[in-house]
Amino acid sequence: MPDSDTTDATGAATTAAAGRKRLVSGPGLLLVWLYGVMVVGAVSRSAFQISTEFDRAPLAYSLSAVAALAYAFITYSLVRGGETARKAALICCAAELAGVLAVGTWTVVRPESFPDTTVWSQFGMGYLFIPVILPVTGMLWLRTRRGIPTR
Repeated sequence: MPDSDTTDATGAATTAAAGRKRLVSGPGLLLVWLYGVMVVGAVSRSAFQISTEFDRAPLAYSLSAVAALAYAFITYSLVRGGETARKAALICCAAELAGVLAVGTWTVVRPESFPDTTVWSQFGMGYLFIPVILPVTGMLWLRTRRGIPTR
């Protein structure tokens, strides 16, 4: 939904976008870039695997698609900015970390459950452990951005 113009107490026109707090600045830009790379990797991996060999490992491929959705939502929230987007991204980062830890533990304890790997297998070992590092970094960054004014 596009942002609409509003009028403040002095009668000056403002936009909703101008009132949003910036989340993408400094290290936040690197965070958005890394999440963007993970979106591309997880989407392309899961789309290919689901469309060509879904019957081989449906759980693994579905979990990769879930990871892709989480990465996409967090990337969008970081770019959008604002307090609501910051809170939503923080919750999604926490859910992502829980997923990485659960799937990572599951793939270590019961590897036979996964005939093929997911993005989160073995805590993201196939992706240089970025899937376990990224949500922690994201949550730390988002906590520091609380109450930061718009530039």
